[in-house]
Amino acid sequence: MPLGSADIAAIWLTLKLASLTTVILLIIGTPIALWLARTDSWLKGPIGAVVALPLVLPPTVIGF
Repeated sequence: MPLGSADIAAIWLTLKLASLTTVILLIIGTPIALWLARTDSWLKGPIGAVVALPLVLPPTVIGF
């Protein structure tokens, strides 16, 4: 089954969006991770909780 032009456009858009998201999150996430690993600030707990939300929420939404 050959791919049509709409299929190729959708794949290309997906690859561009995934690449852009990866770059943005590397730029934002790496400094936050380094700061969380090296600091003893009182903000470490709240910021760590916000960073962990994407890991915690999907099972909660599904109902596990």
